[in-house]
Amino acid sequence: MKCVKVPLRQLNDARIKLMENGSMNMEYRIKTDGDFGYIPINENINNYEIVDVELEPMKKVPHNFAELLEDELTCEEIENLRTSFDTIGDIVILEIPENLQDKKQIIGDAALKFTKRKSIYMKRSAIKGTTRVRDLEFLSGVDDSVTIHKEHGARLKLDVRKVYFSPRLATERKRVMQSVNDGEKILDMFCGIGPFPIVIARNKQVDITAVDINESAIEYLNENIKLNKLKGTIQTYCGDVRQVSDNFNFKFDRIIMNLPGLAYTFLDVAANLIEDGGIINYYEFSDSYEQGIKRLTDACKAAGKEVEIINCRKVKSTSPGEWHVAIDGKII
Repeated sequence: MKCVKVPLRQLNDARIKLMENGSMNMEYRIKTDGDFGYIPINENINNYEIVDVELEPMKKVPHNFAELLEDELTCEEIENLRTSFDTIGDIVILEIPENLQDKKQIIGDAALKFTKRKSIYMKRSAIKGTTRVRDLEFLSGVDDSVTIHKEHGARLKLDVRKVYFSPRLATERKRVMQSVNDGEKILDMFCGIGPFPIVIARNKQVDITAVDINESAIEYLNENIKLNKLKGTIQTYCGDVRQVSDNFNFKFDRIIMNLPGLAYTFLDVAANLIEDGGIINYYEFSDSYEQGIKRLTDACKAAGKEVEIINCRKVKSTSPGEWHVAIDGKII
């Protein structure tokens, strides 16, 4: 490899000058040997001693996931591939279109190389059933679906095959946590592994009741309570919140309803359990806020209460024209 040979004391100045005029070959590493340094160049240049030296090539770092697939997939296939993926702890979950299923192993191996995570899985179904889980297929790395995900200082242990968890709601969980006041009594009606309760209880002195119908989710929530240093307390219940809540002899200052596909069917329960002046954080899938506002308003009215809508926002896109929306209502 053609190189400029310079004394070590001049190496940095020469490197900068050669980079500025475009003469330095950026595909190889600079070498030092004894009192001299060797800078790779693209062509012979004046005013320097030019020598041939064997150099180590620079490792090419891909700028994106698709770049790793350029030699394996056509431009059209790369265009059709959803290069976005969910990273949960040291696990990556891909969504691969049907027309690229025959290339799934290549895509999985590329994802493992690019993300440097432990395990790569592919979605095989939508979220389904009362326990809210999806079928996953192992593609690359180590077939171990248990991981610990870190979010806002919290540690959340889970098995991605047995429970539902979305890392894309991290900002929403932080927003809700920041709106909570010390001393609140909170009900999370569909808590899962406890990302809302754990994030809130790590930062606020609160009393949280967490309910979920998925037994595995509650088992992991109980582990997560032990994994984290909490300011608040969390009491867990496994079961349908409609039945479980029959045993509650008190009301709540805040109720979190993050089950966007079905939360509206439990609004009557929330309306009866919310304290005067309390807040309901309600979520649903919709193309607008009007439907959710009406559902929340009607449920409160049926319970003899009035609600003031204090905030509405789009949490994330779920499909073209549809959003995971959040509506915050305060009982007045």
